[in-house]
Amino acid sequence: MSQANIAQLKKKVAPYEKTNTSSSIKQLFNTLIPLFALWYGAYLSLSVSYWLTFPILIVTAGFVIRTFIIFHDCCHQSFFKSRLANDILGNITGIITVVPYEQWKNSHAIHHATSSNLDKRGVGDIWILTVDEYISAPLWRRIAYRIYRNPIVMFGLGPIYVFLLQYRFNRKGAKTKERLNTHFTSVALILLYALMIKAIGWQAFLMIQGPIFFISGFLGIWLFYVQHQFEDSYFENEEEWSYVKAAVEGSSYYKLPKLLQWITGNIGFHHVHHLSPKVPNYLLEEAHNATPPLQKATTITLSTSLKSLSFRLWDERGKRFIGFKELESFPRKAASAADSA
Repeated sequence: MSQANIAQLKKKVAPYEKTNTSSSIKQLFNTLIPLFALWYGAYLSLSVSYWLTFPILIVTAGFVIRTFIIFHDCCHQSFFKSRLANDILGNITGIITVVPYEQWKNSHAIHHATSSNLDKRGVGDIWILTVDEYISAPLWRRIAYRIYRNPIVMFGLGPIYVFLLQYRFNRKGAKTKERLNTHFTSVALILLYALMIKAIGWQAFLMIQGPIFFISGFLGIWLFYVQHQFEDSYFENEEEWSYVKAAVEGSSYYKLPKLLQWITGNIGFHHVHHLSPKVPNYLLEEAHNATPPLQKATTITLSTSLKSLSFRLWDERGKRFIGFKELESFPRKAASAADSA
């Protein structure tokens, strides 16, 4: 993609980098009110049957995801025009979604600045090794990587580790504001949960909040995973890396049914979001539809996205993800290529 095309693409998206206050407030109402109502409805349903409660919990978890998208926009300063308003709402929605605002905002900014850059991995992203890195890695690292990339570990234990443990501690080098905010979020969560337990009892609290936490955490990790882990994604070393290519070619368009698209706050238009994080979530689809080059982004669906579960390593030569089974033929292929040369 030439510099002229890059400039033109950014110019076409620029009109959508404008917050609409009424749309933002409307989204707050149609997200937080149903979330709280569903949570209370789940509590009331416990006296009837947990078979009635559990479907309500699944829907509630969906609204937690939608709340996280608002939190996400606040981190990008794209939900309200006012920085202060974004920061206040970001902290509130961060407590609801169990995520410290300043910590996530800073690590996510690094993710946007380094996404698909092989020389700048490690902050705000999924652990990815290239084929060569894996082959040359010591045994303990290969075992650790296989455990990490196992779907049961990533999506089963992942939500517990990330949201309950990782986000409770500050990253190395974090500034004072970020450190204090992490502790503030943890204390706020302890106080909030203590009040809720006092009001309804610990058993009812765990029966409701436990599944909501796990389901929303699982879905959140899945969305983050599948938006960058597709077969012909884009990864390059620093000297070849392009921010726009990383956005358009390294982020997928996750085409979801309309209801799921709404509940996930249009985050499936991830290529648009990575190109221009200032576009609020409720304008992502409009920006996509109005910009033909963005419509060429890799499109995945619910069914085709399941294939990503088999992706484990990035093949720098073939420019695609492969599974561990495919890796078995790589040493022979490399040797054959060397012999033929």
